[in-house]
This record gives sequence, structure tokens and C-alpha cells, in this order.
Amino acid sequence: MAAGPVRVLLLAGTTEAAALAALLADLPGVEVVASLAGRTTAPSPLPCEVRTGGFGGPEGLEQALHDGGFDALVDATHPFAGAMPHHAAAAAASAGVPRLRLVRPSWRPAAGDRWHHVDDLPAAAAALGPLRARRVFLTTGRLELAPFATVPGVHFVVRSIEPPDPMPLPAAASTVVLAQGPFTVDDELALLRAHRIDTLVTKNSGGDATAPKLAAARGLGRQVVMVRRPVPPPGPLVGTPEAALRWLDALPVRR
Repeated sequence: MAAGPVRVLLLAGTTEAAALAALLADLPGVEVVASLAGRTTAPSPLPCEVRTGGFGGPEGLEQALHDGGFDALVDATHPFAGAMPHHAAAAAASAGVPRLRLVRPSWRPAAGDRWHHVDDLPAAAAALGPLRARRVFLTTGRLELAPFATVPGVHFVVRSIEPPDPMPLPAAASTVVLAQGPFTVDDELALLRAHRIDTLVTKNSGGDATAPKLAAARGLGRQVVMVRRPVPPPGPLVGTPEAALRWLDALPVRR
């Protein structure tokens, strides 16, 4: 890490953000503030100062960068974070603060996969009819079920840590499974079989933690509707906390 105290604003909420915070916590002369959106009621603890809640758009984030005297901004939000990566890019550019996007690599299909790629959740919902889906394992997150509310002739199985509230899917056409991972391939095979799933709908979040559902779908020959990631803003991007640490270490001294 560059000489002198360095303040890093870490846009967190992912396993990669937590891992980077742990790497930085033991480094002398580094001060990290992690920012959480506040959507999870009981987030995992982080080894640094934590703030919760939004910034008020790119202007508010730019002000936070100035007020906090931050030397770098690391955006380690979810691969499907919509507005925040663009807000971070705009705010960092206006504030003259170096910015890095830390995001885990995408999943790639393997032999035997039956993936159908779509651009967003409404497109995923629209694809179910032509695919003749009838029993769908919906793993898009409890806050993003609304696009599937009017899909006819499909029973959805939704797995969530917390109950969806509100629940947009009709009760007669949905089953909620409350469970928290990690899940093994055997766990996922058992769920797909127990609920007679013919189609999995998922976002291409990447990472090892939720990949077993893809292996289970592959093993049973089930089709997968895979939602592509949003296009990130231009700028430096790395796929691991270790690479992010190297990027931070190469920053010029600002003080």
C-alpha cells in the first residue's frame, strides 16, 4: 500500500467486499469505511467502520467522498446492482477519486447445460411460455418477483432467507422455501426433484456459493433461463479481492 494513511470507501454487500475488508483490516495506515445499502436486516459483520443507507444519488456520493477525505472508491456491490456502479463512476470522476469495480467472474455454460440467455427479468418471464415451463425454480431474489406475477400456467418455487414482503406471486401458483445457504449439489438435486422442477430461472451472479443449483440442473437435464449481467460503466475492473488489493497498492500517494 502507498505510504501515508489511505482512506478507502468500500461499497459492500458481497462476499468479495467482505474478503477485501478483511485483507485491508490488517494493513497499517489504511482506513476503510464500508457502505451497505441496508436491504438485509442482519448483515454479516465487517472488520471496519460501517455506514448503512443510500447516498442520495451520484451527487450525494461525490459529497461523501469529499467529506470523508477518501483516497479511493472500490465498488464491490452485487454484479446485478443497477444504478450504484454508474453512480459510483460519476461521483468518483467528479470528485477526482480513483475508482475500481470489484465483481466476481460470470458463470459460463459447461457441457450438458441447457441455458437460454435473456437480457433482464421481464425477458426471463416472457421466455417461460415458449419454453413450456410448468414448474419453475425462481432464484432471482425475493425483491424481484413482480415480473413473474402474471405468467400463466406456471407454479413457482421461490427460495429466500426472509419471506417476500409483499409477495406478488399468487399463493396458489407459488411455494416459498425459507432456507439459507450454502447449498450442496445434493441439496439442489433434492429440491429440484421434490418440487418436480423443469426450469431454473437465475441471474448470472457468478461465484461458487450458488453454483450448485446449476450443476444440479445440468445433472437432471433441466433447462435454465440465465439473465445476463448489466453492462458496467467504463473503467478498471477486477474479479478478486487480491487483485483489488494490488490495484490499491499501486495508487499514487495523495497526501
